[in-house]
Amino acid sequence: MSSTQELVFLPLGGVGEIGMNLGLYGYGPEDDRRWLIVDFGISFAGPELPGVDLVLPDIRFLEEERSRIDGIVITHAHEDHYGALTYLWKRLELPVFATEFTARLLEAKLAGDGADYEIPVTVVNQGDRFQTGPFDVEMVTMTHSIPEPCALAIRVGGQLVLHSGDWKIDLTPGVGKAIDLQRLRELGDEGVDVFVCDSTNAVRDGVSPSEADVKEELTKLIQAAPHRVAVTTFASNVARMRAVAEAAMAAEREIVVIGRSMQRTVEIARDLGYLDGLAPFRDEETYGSLPRDKVVALCTGSQGEARAAMARIAGDQHRQVALSAGDTVIFSSRTIPGNEKAVSGIINQLIEQGLRVITDRDALVHVSGHPRRGELDQVYNLVRPKKVLPVHGEPLHLKCHESFARGKGVKDVKIIRDGDMVRLHPGGLKVIDEAPAGIIVRDGHLMAPPEETGVQERRKLSYGGCVTVSLIVDGRGELLGDIDVVLFGMPDETENGTPFEDAVRDAVYGAVISIPKSRRRDVELVREAARRAGRYAVVEHWGKKPLCKALVQRV
Repeated sequence: MSSTQELVFLPLGGVGEIGMNLGLYGYGPEDDRRWLIVDFGISFAGPELPGVDLVLPDIRFLEEERSRIDGIVITHAHEDHYGALTYLWKRLELPVFATEFTARLLEAKLAGDGADYEIPVTVVNQGDRFQTGPFDVEMVTMTHSIPEPCALAIRVGGQLVLHSGDWKIDLTPGVGKAIDLQRLRELGDEGVDVFVCDSTNAVRDGVSPSEADVKEELTKLIQAAPHRVAVTTFASNVARMRAVAEAAMAAEREIVVIGRSMQRTVEIARDLGYLDGLAPFRDEETYGSLPRDKVVALCTGSQGEARAAMARIAGDQHRQVALSAGDTVIFSSRTIPGNEKAVSGIINQLIEQGLRVITDRDALVHVSGHPRRGELDQVYNLVRPKKVLPVHGEPLHLKCHESFARGKGVKDVKIIRDGDMVRLHPGGLKVIDEAPAGIIVRDGHLMAPPEETGVQERRKLSYGGCVTVSLIVDGRGELLGDIDVVLFGMPDETENGTPFEDAVRDAVYGAVISIPKSRRRDVELVREAARRAGRYAVVEHWGKKPLCKALVQRV
């Protein structure tokens, strides 16, 4: 039995990709480690997963190690950092530590999903320090595009690991506390052994603008707008919400909140004091009664979500809210990769109706919540890490971050991937093991690995259609009646004008007749021959590979 006390890091999501963040810190001997989970996020399905609602991390490893896990710490309340809790927490039932804003959003999310259970959360504030198992965890105040983001200073086994979470340097964040640069300097003085750091904007030089800069630009745009203004942004971005409200007040307009998730965040933010000093927001029922030049609609749907407010407004399908030619729509957000087509479609709908659409390509209406190189440089100068693990990014982001860290004189920098267990101490950074790190998907009411949900077949259907053939053989191996052929998502005729059904039927008939009668009594043999023949006929005449099913009945 090994007695070496090791400190390891194991990402099960969020490394080599953006989204679905879930990392584990482990401490102890190889065969008896204690674990701390940091974040528990989701990502959203792209076209490669047709019909899938959400993508969640595969937590088989967590379920196996459950008795050794001392808790889950959430750095902030973005879906890609906490969204999987509502779907997977029941499989683990572990203690959760989070700030008040995160805890309140989680509670509201559970209620909105109709969950019949609660997730007990130990509320910890920015700047607090607590112990769980062998892990001494400090919630370090950062700034990001959401209230109460935290880095984690994790002390265990004589080591200090700084896990950055999502962050940027913003001394005028609009809502909440500014990043605590002094505390970061003090941690650097104490000695940061390993820096596990956000890489999302490591490809970009300079420093991100502040939320205060966005507020100034929004104020100008809203004051200059002749008619209605609608602003869509992330529902969790309370600082942006406040900036829009203050801009509306400066233009003597009222804010109307459109969309359930936006309304939910407004209620929580007001309870926590983040909207103090602002006039009450109006609900969507009052929208139609307000003068056209006295309203700003704050809407969900910045990512083109089909059921969100902006999509319904653009399609003239919202019960309470409509826009007219000459009105202004501001997309105060960035488009998450994979959502470009949906967002573009909504923008085109709005423009066709004569509306003015403003995005971050046109004006400073959005700033990223992640650090550019100039901000990385400032924080590296403060914390002076001995070792660095780039996380939260695709391969390009990780590689750029690695180059940056080496340029700052850090010799021990390692790029890893989901499932790599890297030893942080003792010794240099080294991958020492692997753990299962895949995905499970939420598909309607079901959660399962993609291969168990039919997603792969759906993808084939979208490219090559489907062929179904049905035939009957008797006990002597005789083919009875006609072969039935049904085609889905395929052309009606071949290139020479032959009906596709006939081409498939002839191919299947030839394949079945070529089997000796004595062997046609083997249903599986006939089924496979029919399936292969039907599929090959389509490939031969169309050049595409369909999904092909053969039904064979023996009487």
